[in-house]
Amino acid sequence: MTTLIKNSNLTAEIKHFGAELISLKTNHDREYIWEGNPVFWGKHAPVLFPIVGTLKNNSFHYNAMEYHLSRHGFARDMEFELINATENSAVFSLHSSEETLKAYPFDFELQIIYTLHGHNLSIAYKVINNGKTAMPFAIGAHPAFALPKQFESYAIAFEKEEPLKYYLLEDDLISNKTKKLDVLNKYIPLTYELFENDALIFKTLKSNSLTILENKNPILKIHFDDFPSLGIWTKINAAFICIEPWFGYSDTNESSENLFEKEGIQILETKETFQSKYSIEIL
Repeated sequence: MTTLIKNSNLTAEIKHFGAELISLKTNHDREYIWEGNPVFWGKHAPVLFPIVGTLKNNSFHYNAMEYHLSRHGFARDMEFELINATENSAVFSLHSSEETLKAYPFDFELQIIYTLHGHNLSIAYKVINNGKTAMPFAIGAHPAFALPKQFESYAIAFEKEEPLKYYLLEDDLISNKTKKLDVLNKYIPLTYELFENDALIFKTLKSNSLTILENKNPILKIHFDDFPSLGIWTKINAAFICIEPWFGYSDTNESSENLFEKEGIQILETKETFQSKYSIEIL
Protein backbone atom coordinates (compact mmCIF):
# COMPACT_ATOMS: atom_id res chain seq x y z
CA MET A 1 0.00 0.00 0.00
CA THR A 2 1.20 3.54 -0.77
CA THR A 3 0.06 7.07 -0.04
CA LEU A 4 0.36 9.99 -2.49
CA ILE A 5 0.81 13.58 -1.37
CA LYS A 6 1.06 16.54 -3.72
CA ASN A 7 1.10 20.29 -4.12
CA SER A 8 1.27 22.57 -7.15
CA ASN A 9 4.94 21.69 -7.78
CA LEU A 10 5.63 18.14 -6.56
CA THR A 11 4.13 14.71 -6.01
CA ALA A 12 5.55 12.27 -3.48
CA GLU A 13 4.64 8.62 -3.00
CA ILE A 14 5.32 6.83 0.29
CA LYS A 15 5.12 3.07 0.78
CA HIS A 16 3.53 2.04 4.10
CA PHE A 17 6.06 -0.80 4.41
CA GLY A 18 8.99 0.99 6.03
CA ALA A 19 7.19 4.35 5.60
CA GLU A 20 9.62 4.63 2.69
CA LEU A 21 9.66 7.41 0.11
CA ILE A 22 9.61 5.67 -3.28
CA SER A 23 8.92 8.59 -5.64
CA LEU A 24 9.38 12.35 -5.79
CA LYS A 25 8.34 13.93 -9.08
CA THR A 26 7.94 17.41 -10.44
CA ASN A 27 4.94 18.40 -12.52
CA HIS A 28 7.21 17.87 -15.54
CA ASP A 29 7.38 14.20 -14.50
CA ARG A 30 11.07 14.12 -13.67
CA GLU A 31 11.70 11.42 -11.07
CA TYR A 32 14.27 12.24 -8.38
CA ILE A 33 14.20 9.01 -6.34
CA TRP A 34 16.06 5.85 -7.37
CA GLU A 35 13.86 3.14 -8.90
CA GLY A 36 14.99 0.42 -6.48
CA ASN A 37 16.38 -1.99 -9.07
CA PRO A 38 17.30 -5.08 -6.97
CA VAL A 39 20.19 -5.92 -9.30
CA PHE A 40 22.01 -3.06 -7.55
CA TRP A 41 19.98 -2.12 -4.45
CA GLY A 42 16.32 -2.87 -3.94
CA LYS A 43 15.42 0.07 -1.72
CA HIS A 44 14.66 3.75 -2.34
CA ALA A 45 14.93 5.79 0.87
CA PRO A 46 14.72 3.60 3.99
CA VAL A 47 14.70 4.90 7.55
CA LEU A 48 17.52 3.59 9.74
CA PHE A 49 16.28 2.80 13.27
CA PRO A 50 17.01 1.92 16.06
CA ILE A 51 20.62 1.74 14.86
CA VAL A 52 22.55 3.26 12.00
CA GLY A 53 25.15 1.04 10.37
CA THR A 54 26.41 -2.21 11.89
CA LEU A 55 26.90 -3.35 15.46
CA LYS A 56 29.99 -5.34 16.42
CA ASN A 57 28.93 -8.99 16.07
CA ASN A 58 25.47 -7.62 15.14
CA SER A 59 24.65 -7.67 18.83
CA PHE A 60 24.50 -5.70 22.06
CA HIS A 61 24.05 -6.47 25.75
CA TYR A 62 21.43 -5.04 28.07
CA ASN A 63 20.47 -6.21 31.59
CA ALA A 64 22.68 -9.32 31.23
CA MET A 65 20.87 -10.33 28.04
CA GLU A 66 22.25 -10.47 24.50
CA TYR A 67 20.19 -8.98 21.67
CA HIS A 68 20.73 -9.16 17.93
CA LEU A 69 20.13 -6.28 15.52
CA SER A 70 20.97 -6.49 11.83
CA ARG A 71 22.52 -3.61 9.92
CA HIS A 72 20.50 -0.37 10.06
CA GLY A 73 17.88 -1.87 12.37
CA PHE A 74 14.38 -3.19 11.71
CA ALA A 75 12.14 -0.17 11.04
CA ARG A 76 12.79 -0.21 7.29
CA ASP A 77 11.40 -3.76 7.12
CA MET A 78 8.20 -3.22 9.10
CA GLU A 79 4.69 -2.08 8.24
CA PHE A 80 3.88 1.44 9.46
CA GLU A 81 0.41 2.75 10.19
CA LEU A 82 -0.82 5.86 8.39
CA ILE A 83 -2.21 7.95 11.27
CA ASN A 84 -2.91 11.24 9.51
CA ALA A 85 -2.98 12.50 5.92
CA THR A 86 -3.84 15.68 4.06
CA GLU A 87 -3.37 16.53 0.41
CA ASN A 88 0.24 17.61 1.02
CA SER A 89 1.27 15.70 4.16
CA ALA A 90 1.24 12.22 5.70
CA VAL A 91 2.17 10.92 9.16
CA PHE A 92 3.26 7.30 9.66
CA SER A 93 3.73 5.51 12.97
CA LEU A 94 5.53 2.39 14.19
CA HIS A 95 5.11 1.14 17.78
CA SER A 96 7.27 -1.31 19.66
CA SER A 97 5.74 -4.78 19.65
CA GLU A 98 6.37 -8.29 20.83
CA GLU A 99 8.46 -8.74 17.67
CA THR A 100 10.63 -5.63 18.14
CA LEU A 101 11.15 -6.26 21.86
CA LYS A 102 12.95 -9.52 21.05
CA ALA A 103 15.65 -7.52 19.25
CA TYR A 104 15.43 -4.16 21.03
CA PRO A 105 13.97 -4.21 24.58
CA PHE A 106 12.63 -0.66 24.65
CA ASP A 107 9.07 0.69 24.39
CA PHE A 108 8.98 3.31 21.63
CA GLU A 109 6.91 5.02 18.99
CA LEU A 110 8.58 6.18 15.77
CA GLN A 111 6.71 8.71 13.64
CA ILE A 112 7.78 9.81 10.16
CA ILE A 113 6.10 12.96 8.87
CA TYR A 114 6.23 13.88 5.18
CA THR A 115 5.23 17.42 4.18
CA LEU A 116 5.36 19.14 0.79
CA HIS A 117 5.76 22.91 0.73
CA GLY A 118 6.77 24.84 -2.38
CA HIS A 119 9.57 22.92 -4.08
CA ASN A 120 10.53 21.12 -0.85
CA LEU A 121 9.73 17.77 0.71
CA SER A 122 10.33 17.77 4.45
CA ILE A 123 10.90 14.42 6.23
CA ALA A 124 10.60 14.72 10.00
CA TYR A 125 11.38 12.03 12.57
CA LYS A 126 9.77 11.83 15.99
CA VAL A 127 10.99 9.20 18.48
CA ILE A 128 8.96 8.82 21.68
CA ASN A 129 10.21 6.85 24.69
CA ASN A 130 7.09 5.20 26.16
CA GLY A 131 9.11 3.03 28.51
CA LYS A 132 10.14 3.31 32.14
CA THR A 133 13.88 3.51 31.49
CA ALA A 134 16.22 5.60 29.35
CA MET A 135 16.37 4.42 25.74
CA PRO A 136 19.51 4.40 23.55
CA PHE A 137 18.91 4.72 19.82
CA ALA A 138 20.25 5.98 16.53
CA ILE A 139 18.25 7.21 13.56
CA GLY A 140 19.17 8.12 10.03
CA ALA A 141 17.95 8.73 6.51
CA HIS A 142 19.08 6.80 3.42
CA PRO A 143 17.50 8.50 0.36
CA ALA A 144 18.85 7.38 -3.01
CA PHE A 145 18.65 10.02 -5.72
CA ALA A 146 18.28 8.96 -9.33
CA LEU A 147 21.14 9.93 -11.66
CA PRO A 148 19.79 9.17 -15.16
CA LYS A 149 22.81 10.50 -17.06
CA GLN A 150 26.36 9.15 -17.00
CA PHE A 151 27.58 9.00 -13.38
CA GLU A 152 30.57 11.24 -14.11
CA SER A 153 28.13 13.96 -15.28
CA TYR A 154 27.34 14.62 -11.63
CA ALA A 155 29.02 16.41 -8.76
CA ILE A 156 28.11 17.29 -5.21
CA ALA A 157 28.76 20.66 -3.63
CA PHE A 158 29.11 21.13 0.11
CA GLU A 159 27.56 24.21 1.66
CA LYS A 160 30.79 25.33 3.38
CA GLU A 161 34.49 25.20 2.71
CA GLU A 162 35.85 22.62 5.14
CA PRO A 163 38.36 19.78 5.35
CA LEU A 164 36.35 16.75 4.31
CA LYS A 165 37.78 13.89 6.34
CA TYR A 166 35.87 10.65 6.13
CA TYR A 167 36.24 7.33 7.94
CA LEU A 168 36.80 4.03 6.18
CA LEU A 169 34.78 0.90 6.86
CA GLU A 170 36.36 -2.47 7.52
CA ASP A 171 33.97 -5.44 7.64
CA ASP A 172 31.09 -2.94 7.93
CA LEU A 173 32.59 -1.41 11.11
CA ILE A 174 34.19 2.03 11.32
CA SER A 175 37.98 1.84 11.39
CA ASN A 176 40.46 4.42 12.64
CA LYS A 177 41.60 4.97 9.05
CA THR A 178 40.59 8.22 7.42
CA LYS A 179 40.93 9.88 4.04
CA LYS A 180 40.41 13.40 2.83
CA LEU A 181 38.27 14.27 -0.15
CA ASP A 182 39.87 16.47 -2.75
CA VAL A 183 37.65 19.54 -2.88
CA LEU A 184 37.76 22.29 -5.48
CA ASN A 185 35.59 25.28 -4.56
CA LYS A 186 33.42 22.98 -2.40
CA TYR A 187 32.76 20.69 -5.39
CA ILE A 188 33.37 16.93 -5.52
CA PRO A 189 33.07 15.29 -8.97
CA LEU A 190 31.37 11.91 -8.64
CA THR A 191 33.26 8.81 -9.72
CA TYR A 192 32.66 5.18 -8.82
CA GLU A 193 36.27 4.96 -7.61
CA LEU A 194 35.26 7.10 -4.61
CA PHE A 195 33.07 4.25 -3.38
CA GLU A 196 35.34 1.26 -3.95
CA ASN A 197 35.61 0.89 -0.17
CA ASP A 198 31.87 1.38 0.48
CA ALA A 199 30.35 4.56 1.96
CA LEU A 200 32.09 7.84 2.80
CA ILE A 201 31.34 8.44 6.49
CA PHE A 202 31.63 11.91 8.00
CA LYS A 203 31.27 11.86 11.79
CA THR A 204 30.99 15.65 11.86
CA LEU A 205 30.43 18.36 9.26
CA LYS A 206 30.14 22.14 9.28
CA SER A 207 27.97 22.05 6.16
CA ASN A 208 24.22 21.78 6.72
CA SER A 209 23.34 21.08 3.11
CA LEU A 210 24.61 19.39 -0.05
CA THR A 211 23.73 20.17 -3.65
CA ILE A 212 23.70 17.63 -6.48
CA LEU A 213 24.78 19.06 -9.84
CA GLU A 214 24.07 17.55 -13.27
CA ASN A 215 26.46 18.78 -15.96
CA LYS A 216 27.35 21.63 -13.56
CA ASN A 217 23.69 22.64 -13.14
CA PRO A 218 22.27 22.40 -9.60
CA ILE A 219 19.25 20.09 -9.63
CA LEU A 220 18.59 19.18 -6.01
CA LYS A 221 19.62 20.25 -2.52
CA ILE A 222 19.46 18.20 0.68
CA HIS A 223 19.15 20.23 3.88
CA PHE A 224 20.11 18.48 7.12
CA ASP A 225 20.55 21.20 9.76
CA ASP A 226 19.60 18.90 12.64
CA PHE A 227 21.96 16.02 11.84
CA PRO A 228 25.58 15.83 13.07
CA SER A 229 26.81 13.02 10.79
CA LEU A 230 26.52 12.08 7.13
CA GLY A 231 27.07 9.13 4.84
CA ILE A 232 27.45 9.26 1.04
CA TRP A 233 27.14 6.00 -0.87
CA THR A 234 26.42 4.25 -4.13
CA LYS A 235 26.90 0.82 -5.64
CA ILE A 236 29.46 0.50 -8.42
CA ASN A 237 27.76 1.03 -11.81
CA ALA A 238 24.42 1.97 -10.23
CA ALA A 239 22.59 5.13 -11.33
CA PHE A 240 22.03 6.69 -7.90
CA ILE A 241 23.74 8.53 -5.09
CA CYS A 242 22.65 8.25 -1.45
CA ILE A 243 22.97 11.34 0.74
CA GLU A 244 22.38 10.08 4.29
CA PRO A 245 21.95 12.41 7.29
CA TRP A 246 22.51 10.46 10.51
CA PHE A 247 22.32 10.53 14.27
CA GLY A 248 24.81 7.72 14.92
CA TYR A 249 26.93 5.35 12.81
CA SER A 250 28.49 1.88 12.84
CA ASP A 251 30.40 0.41 15.76
CA THR A 252 34.17 0.21 15.90
CA ASN A 253 36.12 -2.96 16.66
CA GLU A 254 36.69 -1.55 20.16
CA SER A 255 32.96 -1.45 20.91
CA SER A 256 31.90 -2.65 24.38
CA GLU A 257 28.60 -3.87 22.86
CA ASN A 258 26.79 -1.65 25.38
CA LEU A 259 24.45 0.66 23.43
CA PHE A 260 24.59 3.28 26.19
CA GLU A 261 28.36 3.58 25.60
CA LYS A 262 28.18 3.52 21.82
CA GLU A 263 29.83 6.40 19.97
CA GLY A 264 27.23 8.69 18.39
CA ILE A 265 24.27 7.15 20.26
CA GLN A 266 21.29 9.22 21.42
CA ILE A 267 19.86 8.67 24.91
CA LEU A 268 16.17 9.48 25.31
CA GLU A 269 14.84 9.70 28.84
CA THR A 270 11.53 8.12 29.78
CA LYS A 271 8.44 9.87 28.35
CA GLU A 272 10.63 12.26 26.34
CA THR A 273 10.42 12.91 22.59
CA PHE A 274 13.28 13.33 20.11
CA GLN A 275 12.62 15.30 16.92
CA SER A 276 14.69 16.01 13.83
CA LYS A 277 14.08 16.62 10.16
CA TYR A 278 15.77 16.95 6.81
CA SER A 279 14.40 18.20 3.50
CA ILE A 280 14.83 17.69 -0.22
CA GLU A 281 14.62 20.84 -2.33
CA ILE A 282 14.13 20.56 -6.09
CA LEU A 283 16.05 23.39 -7.77
